[in-house]
Amino acid sequence: MDKLNAMAMFVAVVQEKGFAAAARRMGVSAPVATRAVSELEAALQVRLLVRTTRVVQVTEVGERYALDCQRVLNELRDIEQSATGSHGAVRGKLVITASSLFGRMRLGPVVRGYLERHPETEIECRYVDRPVNLLSEGIDVAIRIGELPDSSYHAVPLTTVRRVVCAAPDYLARAGVPRHPDELIDHCVIAALSVESGSEWKFTDGAEPIAAPVQPRLATSSTEHAIQAAVAGFGLTRVLDEVVREQLAAGSLVEVLETFSPPRMPVHALHLQGRRASNKVRAFIDLAIAHLRED
Repeated sequence: MDKLNAMAMFVAVVQEKGFAAAARRMGVSAPVATRAVSELEAALQVRLLVRTTRVVQVTEVGERYALDCQRVLNELRDIEQSATGSHGAVRGKLVITASSLFGRMRLGPVVRGYLERHPETEIECRYVDRPVNLLSEGIDVAIRIGELPDSSYHAVPLTTVRRVVCAAPDYLARAGVPRHPDELIDHCVIAALSVESGSEWKFTDGAEPIAAPVQPRLATSSTEHAIQAAVAGFGLTRVLDEVVREQLAAGSLVEVLETFSPPRMPVHALHLQGRRASNKVRAFIDLAIAHLRED
């Protein structure tokens, strides 16, 4: 068995979620793809995939092994590029993901700057408000907001953000300005579910945490929808400061309860490639760091 080819085949099966599609991608027949993964499982003496008549699912061990395989294949690619003298080149397609509003508002200049600097590249942006599996969905770089769980991904800190409670001036004139998180229960609340729970918002009073109950009149999975409703004077919402900078600066939204704000949250760039990331990944992350930290 050619171990490297088998590893590449296994990664393709994980990413394509099936043997037939993986075989087409690798230019072999489906039986060849099936045999390569079976031989890999036999050599390792572990089950990497669970096969049914309809789907192929990755086991927990298989998911960890696929990440390690991808790193090994990336290392091999870098060695080959170095040998051919193209190690320093930035080229090829880069796939990135982030939450929808943060991606559109904060990463646009980074994406354009990257493409201008590196004419032999292209970028696909997948801005979605859901968890994304980098390996199985073929993602090169994922921008994640908040504390990270332990994982096999390599994380690079980019910047920090904080959650702000804000409302339109006419709403505050009509309903009053809350002075303490406990008063939120008496206000019309717009819950941006991609930012925080719709049942309680967390604050701090000095070193003491506060969990303030809220009863949203409007709950939405779209942060943009929540901001629009707040600007229209419907009520209070809580979103990330980065996505309402223009509204706060223009005065169409006013921040309240600032003294009770919880600590700032980190923003990381995640990728699969470890410390020896590919040139295209390193170039994008370096530009994101420069742009976001400068802002």
